[in-house]
Parts: sequence; C-alpha cells; structure tokens
Amino acid sequence: MTYYLDPFGCVKNQVDAENMMAFLNRDGWAAAETAETADLIIVNSCGFIESAKQESINAVLAWRKLYPDKKILLAGCLAQRYSKELAAALPEADGFFGVTGLSGITAAAERAVKITPAGEPIPGGTAAGKRPLLSLPGSAYVKISEGCDNRCSFCAIPLIRGGLVSRSVRDLTEECAALLDRGIKELCLIGQDTGAYGRDWTNTGAASIPALIPPPNITSLLEALSRLKGNFWIRLLYIHPDNFPMSILDIMEKDKRILPYFDIPFQHGSAKILSAMNRKGTAPTYLELIETIRRRLPGAVIRSTLMTGFPGETEEDFALLLDFQKKARLDWLGCFAYSREEDTPSYTMTGRVPKKTAAQRKQLVEEQQIPITEKQMDRFIGRTFDVFVEEKFESLGGPFPADAAPSASNDPGEKTLYLGRLPCQAPEVDGAAVINSYKPLEPGSLVPCRVIARAGFDLEVESE
Repeated sequence: MTYYLDPFGCVKNQVDAENMMAFLNRDGWAAAETAETADLIIVNSCGFIESAKQESINAVLAWRKLYPDKKILLAGCLAQRYSKELAAALPEADGFFGVTGLSGITAAAERAVKITPAGEPIPGGTAAGKRPLLSLPGSAYVKISEGCDNRCSFCAIPLIRGGLVSRSVRDLTEECAALLDRGIKELCLIGQDTGAYGRDWTNTGAASIPALIPPPNITSLLEALSRLKGNFWIRLLYIHPDNFPMSILDIMEKDKRILPYFDIPFQHGSAKILSAMNRKGTAPTYLELIETIRRRLPGAVIRSTLMTGFPGETEEDFALLLDFQKKARLDWLGCFAYSREEDTPSYTMTGRVPKKTAAQRKQLVEEQQIPITEKQMDRFIGRTFDVFVEEKFESLGGPFPADAAPSASNDPGEKTLYLGRLPCQAPEVDGAAVINSYKPLEPGSLVPCRVIARAGFDLEVESE
C-alpha cells in the first residue's frame, strides 16, 4: 500500500511526520510521489491556533473534493485534541491519529483503508531506523523533548501534547551521530521549551536513575554533542525566557559550532499582560537577558515572537510592547494576533480585544520591525562566515527577485546563484543568503563566504 503525507504546522510536527513515515516504511508501506497515486492521503495537522486548525480541516475537505474515492487519515495535533468531535463533524476523514505512540500509525492507516490490522503495533522508539527527512539537504530537526510544563495561559500545547518529557542524553547523542554519518551539517534542536530540557527528570525524581547520576539538562546535552567530531552546526531553538539557562553561553564560547542563535519568545512588554500570560519575567528582566547575551557573545542573533490582542491589552499596554520592541533591537521577529483557544486559562478572561484591533496592532509591530531587522543585518556586511548551501537557484523556477538581485559589482553571467543561510538565519523563518559562486556548490554543505550586500532582509554573499 502507498501513502502521501500532506504536512502542516511547526517543525515539531515535521519530526512527527518523519517518524510516522519511518514506521510506515518499516511496516511495508511506500511513500507515493503524488496524492493521485496514493492509496491513502495523510494530513498531518496543526491544532495550535484557530487559523492553523482551519487550514488543516480545509486540506481534508480539499482532498476529499479532489479525490472522492480515496481514503484520508487526519493525523497530528488537531486529531489528538479533537478526535471525538471531528469523528462526528468531519465525515470526509476516514480515520484519526494523534501524536502519542507514533508506532501505531500503521494500524491507523490500515483501519483507514479498511485493511484488518496485522496485529499490535511493533514497539518502536522516537525514530524507526533512518527516518526520512523533509528538510532541505543537509539539515535536520532533532526533537529533544515532548510536551511542556510552563502552562502559559494562552497556550494549548499542554492540552495536546501533555507535560514535559525529555529524552536521554545518550539517545539524543546517538541520533545526532547517526544524522552526521548521513551527511547532515546542521542539527536543529527543538522542543516546546529547550531550556527546560531535563527538568522533568528532576521533578519526578526519576526513580529508575541511580542517585549518583545527575539528571540531564540542556548544557550537559550540548556538552555531549560538542564531543562529536566534524564540521557542523548545532542550532538551539525555542527557549522560554523564564527558563533561560545561562550556562549555555559558556559552551557556546568554547565551541563555535554551537551557533549563538537564540529563539526566545518574549511575547510582550507590559508587566500586567505578561503576568496574565503566566509569565514570570518583565520587560526590564527580559532586556537585561538580551544585554547579557550580547555582552557575552557579541555575534549573538536573537529571534523572538510578540503577541497582540491578549485579553485586557489596552493602548497603554500596547505602547509598552512597542517600547520593548524598540529597546530590544531584535534581529528577527514574528508577531501573532491572540487566538482564543478553548480550555486554556485565557479563554474565559475578560477584556477581550476586537480581532480587528489585534490585527492592526500586529501590523504596527511588523512595520516597526522592518528598519530594526535591516539595521541588524547590516552589521554582517564585509564579514566572512561559513554559509549553509540549500539549493541551486535554477531549481527555484523563476527570475531572481529584483530587490535581491546580485549587486552591480558582480558579473552574474560568470557565476552561479545558490540560496542558503548564514548562522544568523534559521530554516524557513528568517531571511536567506544569496550565494554567488564561480565554482559549483553542493546543497547541504558549508562553504566560507563573504557578505557583500543586503537586499531587504536577505544577504548577498560571495564564496571564497
């Protein structure tokens, strides 16, 4: 039997999709290149915010309209959170499969296509053998933990994925070593909060662990990964600011392969709103954290997210958010309007902000960020970095964007263009590096390049 996987959501969902594919492949299924040639279409859904939920549901409806006779399985976060409701309200789906016990995907797929399951799911770990990688060549996401204990009042993640469960340092080190053996050059460590990694081992007492063995933490994990040989990057993503482990700065100073790239979701600048979000920090403490990182690691790059329209957000609160944004001088920023999610503490909070107002405030934040990010990127011009090559430009199928074309000082007729990323650019969410090279470059490799210009949020570089 064949399947086609239609992925939605964050990169944590992507790792789930890769693991599901690995289990299906192990159990005799084969991935189809197109939905048209597949026996089963799997929509790996997102259930985090309203727009993402609707996008996943729309995908099921669209596939059903396009292929009335095919079998469709709705998997992922949305199916985990609303399996009972969707079973009654979404007859277009032939089955549902959540995010726990991923090795059970084969049985769920067999039920969806009306095949009698062969038996109990074969036990399996986080990845069944060599999981397929859905990233561009050379880069891979490594999920170090599942779930979250922070309980931000707006967040549905604990409802979907439960509390924090961390993998062992040994397990993760073995997976990363195996990925490096496969030619991976960028390991992106992910979790709902990577700074909290290992805290569940301490909180539960981990009775099965000998008392003489200290519980893991993100620093001990990075130290273990630092002992791996080779030229590669380690990129640490999603660190809750209230759990920021200062000790990671020490190891980043020692091992330049652990990139000083920090993805820290500050969310707001108003003490009142942060408290209502169940955040312990304030704008001054968050600004102090940013200053400490930049003082210790002058080349540090900081990405964050801010939220507008949280219940109770007044014009004064929004002004404090804008003030925090100006003072923080964040390199990269994503802004989101509040999504009211049932069963979260904020769902019943008073002082709801109209969606139109939240959207207008979001636009103002995004407009204010443009010159900040452009100025932050200008500091890299004239410097040389290893650049991660993602793909040759010709494969993108279209003319080069006018605002990101090679500078006049270059002769594009004698060079080949590639797209890639600098250490300051995480996959998919930040700008790109436009690489000019006289020699052919291998996608998935690291090559030294000099930054020669900025075009919008992108940086133009020349290979050395």
